[in-house]
Amino acid sequence: MAKKPKVAFFDFASCEGDQLQIANLEERLLDILEHLDVVSFREVSSRRGEDYDIAFVEGSITRLQDEDRLRGIRAQAKILVALGACACIGGINCLKNFLAENVYREEVYGQYARWYGTYAARPLSAVVKVDAEIHGCPIDPNDFARQVKELLLGKAPSNPDYPVCVDCKKAGNICRYDLGRPCLGIITRAGCGAVCVTQGAHCWGCRGLSPHANLDAARLVMDRAGFGRKEAQNLLRFFLGHTAATL
Repeated sequence: MAKKPKVAFFDFASCEGDQLQIANLEERLLDILEHLDVVSFREVSSRRGEDYDIAFVEGSITRLQDEDRLRGIRAQAKILVALGACACIGGINCLKNFLAENVYREEVYGQYARWYGTYAARPLSAVVKVDAEIHGCPIDPNDFARQVKELLLGKAPSNPDYPVCVDCKKAGNICRYDLGRPCLGIITRAGCGAVCVTQGAHCWGCRGLSPHANLDAARLVMDRAGFGRKEAQNLLRFFLGHTAATL
């Protein structure tokens, strides 16, 4: 029998909701674990191991000292997978990048503002090579299961290269713009099943820009729908602050 690949989970600046989604697979997770040797997964086990082949890393990098730790994980892992929006695109942690450092320091740490190291938030790929990305905030546990299967089969994990609008059409949703509401589904990578729109909200862009996103056309759509540059900019910055900082 082939040796099971050893897997470890790590987290940086995040809520750890993506790891919780994996735990929520419950019985299906047990099936996955038949093919993996999990040596470190703080959400579900007290086991701690430093010998691993695949590293799933959640969270964005927000401190200089995080870089050394991440590089150490990268050096050990044969495959490094970014897990969730913060790890893949920087996520909502990048909101602080648009504030003066003294402002967000005092907002978060109060009187201890100078005690803690911090710098502009960024995704894992800004520091090390990332082999695969599992998008979303939080991730879809079924998407995680699919990509793990692809890794075990020796395939490069895949993500859709079309926008959320396609998922919306499949779900039979009325376009948010037809309802007079802004939406980033026109430029956001699909794969979520348009869950936010289906539940009555709009797309926030948590899966990152689709590879062929036309930002100029998106600005034109928003402008024609009556949404000013500042409103569009604020929506883009909510999840896409690292990749769309100047929009």
